[in-house]
Amino acid sequence: MPTPPLTEDQMREAMALVAEHGSVAGAARAAGLNREMLRKRVDRAKESGITAASILARKGWSPDHDMTHMVPDGFHVKGVSTYYNKDGQPSAQWVKSSIDHERQRELLAEAVKSLRETIDPELPVARLSAATRGDLLNCYVITDYHLGALAWKEETGAAWDLQIAEELLVSWFREAIAVSPASSRAVFAQLGDFMHFDGLAAITPTSGHILDVDTRFQKLVRVAIRVIRRIVSMLLHKHDSVDLLLAEGNHDIASSAWLRELFAALYEDEPRVVVVTRPDPYYCVEFGATSLFFHHGHKKKMEQLETVLVGKFREVFGRTKYSYAHTGHYHHNVVRETNTMQVEQHRTLAAPDSHASRGGWLSGRDAKVITYSRLHGEVSRQIVSSAMVESTILN
Repeated sequence: MPTPPLTEDQMREAMALVAEHGSVAGAARAAGLNREMLRKRVDRAKESGITAASILARKGWSPDHDMTHMVPDGFHVKGVSTYYNKDGQPSAQWVKSSIDHERQRELLAEAVKSLRETIDPELPVARLSAATRGDLLNCYVITDYHLGALAWKEETGAAWDLQIAEELLVSWFREAIAVSPASSRAVFAQLGDFMHFDGLAAITPTSGHILDVDTRFQKLVRVAIRVIRRIVSMLLHKHDSVDLLLAEGNHDIASSAWLRELFAALYEDEPRVVVVTRPDPYYCVEFGATSLFFHHGHKKKMEQLETVLVGKFREVFGRTKYSYAHTGHYHHNVVRETNTMQVEQHRTLAAPDSHASRGGWLSGRDAKVITYSRLHGEVSRQIVSSAMVESTILN
């Protein structure tokens, strides 16, 4: 079988290792790689015009050009402006940097791998409810929950903070589980923007918009993990199996990734839980003649989603008779039926923040449990509003 060709990322990584450690032998020892393999990658990189100097220059180091200020790992130099005095000597320098998204993903993957090694998996949970129906699936759809957001009632019409959000979500699931059919299978479909901000800075990860937040990021992480574990346990008490889908949103691009990997490790010894770890932000669950598709809505709008899902999940779509797509992002109920599937945009349970309130972007607050038949597609749904459960936690 022929050896697959080297990618540009592999060649750049090899040159970066050599630049960091000074030699091929030193880089191979430090990284635990075969020296000859690394040497071949370096030679191939040089043939492609990738040099150690070019790698270091992206980090801000090129003394021949008066660039002597390197940016930290996870960033690259966007531009350098050097000011020279009358003698031609550099007198000031402005180094402009930006996030190296590819390296940030690599660092995140390394952190998740390390985190998984320290996790003690959850012990199996016994089902407590009566007999379940194997021909039914309950899909619990939660989207745009914005855990960690802060809203002042006088300004937005409803209060929202970390404690309210945690208690409301648990109360919602308690009610939703009670009123929904005793299906054998459950899907916890969390469609993205579960966490309001994605790191130590309280900003949106792509546009950098400043957000109103309630807490420190580590506390937000702690609560997010705790509430998801609690909900999965509640679902396992009723259903025979649970699919845990933690979709990527535009507010939690990185956090959704480590949540997926963390919970995959946490439930690796629980055969009744399947965690969807797909990194692509389009997801699918197959259930007999019924196919369910999921996407946050930040990459493709409802009108464009149908063909993307059919293209990405062509085999599943071809095997099933009834298809349903679920999306969020815009916080409003919209249902669009096409020739091939029903595409539904969902509301959020979360209160509006000041940005939404001042912009006049208002919507009702509820979430749904939709029940699907293995043979006949959707057969029922239960709508549980925030008003039904919030009185018990706000009084």
